[in-house]
Formats: sequence, C-alpha cells, structure tokens
Amino acid sequence: MSDHLFQEFEPVSSKQWKQQIQFELKGADYNETLVWESPEGIKVKPFYHTDESTVKYTVSTAATQFNIVQNIFVHDVAKSNKRAAEVLHRGAESIRFTLENESVSVADLMQNLPLTNTTYFFYLPFLSIDCVTKINDFATKNGANMVIQVDPVGQLVKDGNWFENLDNDFQKLNQIATKITLPFLNISSSTYQNAGANMVQQLAYTLAHVNEYFNRIKSLQQPITIEIAVGTHYFFEIAKLRALRLLFQTLAKEYNHNFDCHIIATPTKRNKTLYDYNVNMLRTTTECMSAILGGANSIANLPYDALYHKDNEFGDRIARNQLLVLKNESYFDKVNNPADGAYYIEAITEQLAEKALLLFKDIEANGGLITQLIEGTIQRKISESAAKEQELFDSGKEILLGTNKYPNKNDKMKHDLELFPFVKQNPRKTLIVPIIEKRLAEKMEQERLSQEA
Repeated sequence: MSDHLFQEFEPVSSKQWKQQIQFELKGADYNETLVWESPEGIKVKPFYHTDESTVKYTVSTAATQFNIVQNIFVHDVAKSNKRAAEVLHRGAESIRFTLENESVSVADLMQNLPLTNTTYFFYLPFLSIDCVTKINDFATKNGANMVIQVDPVGQLVKDGNWFENLDNDFQKLNQIATKITLPFLNISSSTYQNAGANMVQQLAYTLAHVNEYFNRIKSLQQPITIEIAVGTHYFFEIAKLRALRLLFQTLAKEYNHNFDCHIIATPTKRNKTLYDYNVNMLRTTTECMSAILGGANSIANLPYDALYHKDNEFGDRIARNQLLVLKNESYFDKVNNPADGAYYIEAITEQLAEKALLLFKDIEANGGLITQLIEGTIQRKISESAAKEQELFDSGKEILLGTNKYPNKNDKMKHDLELFPFVKQNPRKTLIVPIIEKRLAEKMEQERLSQEA
C-alpha cells in the first residue's frame, strides 16, 4: 500500500525526522525529553519508522473470530442451565461454567442448550478423572464443542498447595491425557498479572508454567488454554498477547506439539476501584480492545461492580454489551492481524518476547517454575515488581481516576458492599507462599471506608 499512496511526496527517512525533532527541541536532550522507559526496561521512542523496522517474526491473529464469553458459577444446575440459555439469547457466544463440585450432572446442565456452534468451557477448581471423563463422554456422544480447564500448577501458585501432591496430581493428568480427546489443560496466567508482575514476568512465568506440563505429561495431544489478564496499558497489552502467542508456538514446536494455544482474556482486577466504580467500565472497555487487537480467541469481560456486588443480571449485561458494541458497532471483528505493520506494536512485541525468553531460560536453568516457587524466587520477584507499581500509585505518578486523582468526596460505599473487596487473610500451613492477587487501591479504599459515617 505504501508504494501507491502519496507518490507526489518525497520519502522522509527516520534520520530526517529525528533531525527535525531535535531542531524543534531547541537544545533539549532528545533521549531525556522524549524517550521513556517502561517497567519492563523497554525504551519507547517518540516515533517508529519503516527504515528502522527489523521484525523477524510472524504472529497470526484472528480478530474476526473472537468470542464473547459469559461466566456462570454452577451452584444450582437448573438455574445455571436457564441462565446459560438466556445469555446466549442475549449476545453471549460462549459459556464458561465453573463447577462447584464433581457431582454436577453434565446432561442436566446442558439440557436444551445449542451444542454444535457454541463452545462451552468447564473450569474445575478440583482435579477429578471421573468428572473430566464424564464431560468428555458427553461431548463425544453429542458432538458438543467443549473445553475443560484444569490447572494443578495454577492451584499451587494461588493456593500454596497442590490438589493432593505433585506426584498424584501429575499422575492423574497423565491418565486424563490418555483417556480423553477434549482440551483439558488450563494455564491460569492471570494470577501473575493480578498480583503485580510486570509484562516480561507474566510472559516468562506463563511460558515456564506451560513447560512444566510439557515436561511432566508424557502424551499431550490436546490443545492448551491460556487464561490471561489484560491491563490498561493499551499498546503494550496488544503486544503482550502477540508475544505470548509467538513464545507459545516457539516452545510447543520443541515438543512437537502441533496445536496453537487458545487465549481467554479477562480485564485485570488490579486497577479496578471501589469508589467511582463506573470508571471501571471505561477501563474494561480499553482492556477488551487490547485483547481483541492482540489476538485473544475468547474474551470474558469483568463486570464494573464485580469487586463488591454478587453476580447480577445488570452488571453481566453491561459487560456483555461492551463487547457487543466493540464487535457490532465499532467493527473490531472485521480485520485479521490488525496490528501488522504498526511498527510501534511490532517493536514492543519483539522486545517483550526477547526479554521474556531470557527470563524463561533463567528459570529453567535454575530448576523450572515449580522449583522456583518452592524456593520463593518467583514470589519475591513479583512482590518487588508489585511494590514498585504500588509506590507509583501511592505517590500519584500512576493514576486511577476517582481514587487517587479527582475523587468524589461524597461517594459512599460502606453500605453497598455485598462482597469483601480486599485481600482475604487465611493463615494456614502451605507448601509454598501463595501468590496473592491485590488491587492497587485497596489501602486507600480501606481508609476511606473507615472514615465514612
């Protein structure tokens, strides 16, 4: 396209642009004034030019195919079935059921739901061969599109303990791998982001997380699902998802694993706020935009009131409608590989991937993710990164509107809390120190709540 547009203008090189910029700066230092560094150590230039583009990779994304996912926690099977039918009628394109226990009847849960053109995710916060087999048998018998989400390593990361222990958990996973055809492995990468890891850490820990399964499951012939949280740093988050797909494909090739990953993106909780909560809708909208442009296969939006309200029809409907507006009114689903040729995004993608690969190699050279979790290395690194970000927020350099800038002093929340919106303390004996998700605004919000009449 660039060969045919604006042919009447002489081309301008990056050197000429820089010379003009330096002239306009009137003696100010170019690097100090216009080049800034991200928390990942990436220096961002004021402009990117085709003659400096050295992209050595190809990332294929399909924005035209992203699905809108509705989360449903299954406590009452009949009610969950009814709700699934309703939300599919009202714009959801995929359902993710979180099963409370393994006794749930899959046939009853799926009664009268469309099976062939809708994907159903089953997130299991437990590890049961019988339950996984039951879901697989139902899908095989009925030709249903189903994905199981089981993640013992993610359980260790978030809870501090395995479901049973390392040997038993992986013994079950190896049995599952030989018994079923459905995808069953899930990488709960969102924990790292919600706990405060920077983007290079998120990518490297996710890759090391995947590698534990490649190393320990002998016959893994099913696709892998990666669940990732998306923050508000718009272009960097687009690049992060692209880098994740690139890194996964590179690693999978080493194990002759011939499937691409399925990325489920969800807006982060880390920057969401209790006060001026409607701003959360703006945050989740830009985060969903990054997810689409970055190549997420499925997106489960976070309701604006998820911090303090139980699941409710209004919050869920608004969350779905945000994605429906992006798809049907903003035309985000019309072009595949939308970030191709954006030199800025391509440059960040490459740098994130390279830095994450170096960190991944260091993790593997020192025993792998599980070993470093047991030693506490991963927890310490995330804690250091989170502390830096918290300091930026506390000092006002990182802004959350309505909370640490332009707060509404008349905003009262004390009597509107259906859920506890802060880190829950649960002292108990664990194998490792769990990685705890924590929002930036928690301390400030607790102080405001204590001062409410």
